[in-house]
Amino acid sequence: MNDYEVDNLTEARALLKEIVKLYNKERPHMILGMLTPELVHAESLKPKKVWKNYYEKKPDIVNLDQDNQTTVNLLQY
Repeated sequence: MNDYEVDNLTEARALLKEIVKLYNKERPHMILGMLTPELVHAESLKPKKVWKNYYEKKPDIVNLDQDNQTTVNLLQY
């Protein structure tokens, strides 16, 4: 992996912008069927699931009442 050295925040932001562009627009992802995230999103594609879930689903640990609870804005006090 290449090392990058930046001298200031402006350079760091520019480098990060290029890295994110590479990741989303140019680099194919195996989990997306070797497509780029940008292409999958733009075309509303549904890539074939290529991974396995080894974890057993446990629906009983979900709080079924969580959607019925009232929320409180603590910033109002």
